[in-house]
Amino acid sequence: MAKPNTPITEHLAYLLAQANREINRQLELRLSKEGVPVEQWRILKVLSDGDGHSMGELADAVLLNHPTLTKMIDRMVSDTLVYRVQDPHDRRKVLMFIADRGKVLCKKLNSLAVDQEEHILESYGDKSTSELKRLLESLIDSSN
Repeated sequence: MAKPNTPITEHLAYLLAQANREINRQLELRLSKEGVPVEQWRILKVLSDGDGHSMGELADAVLLNHPTLTKMIDRMVSDTLVYRVQDPHDRRKVLMFIADRGKVLCKKLNSLAVDQEEHILESYGDKSTSELKRLLESLIDSSN
């Protein structure tokens, strides 16, 4: 726990990191039944919109740095979960898409994530969970 004179930004950064670690740990336990890391599920979830995303867009959306994302995408391509297509509007870019096998896995993983969300709602209630989401979104919006 933070000391009374700890700046709010320092304390908040610590609490957010701890909360993120705990939520990911619990979600990882659920996803490990399928042998999939949380980051791969987040990638599949983003790509499931079918629009095709550049590596830069994908890195921003799933909060991974480019080298880590590239390694993960390479693995996912090898596992036929996703595939690359040259961007028809910019030949220098490559777009990532979810493959049929990835869609099936994503659907299964989404149901496990819903179970996790239900567990959080049961533990904290709709009102507290909604308020927490609202406050965090407000914090992010005010930072931009």
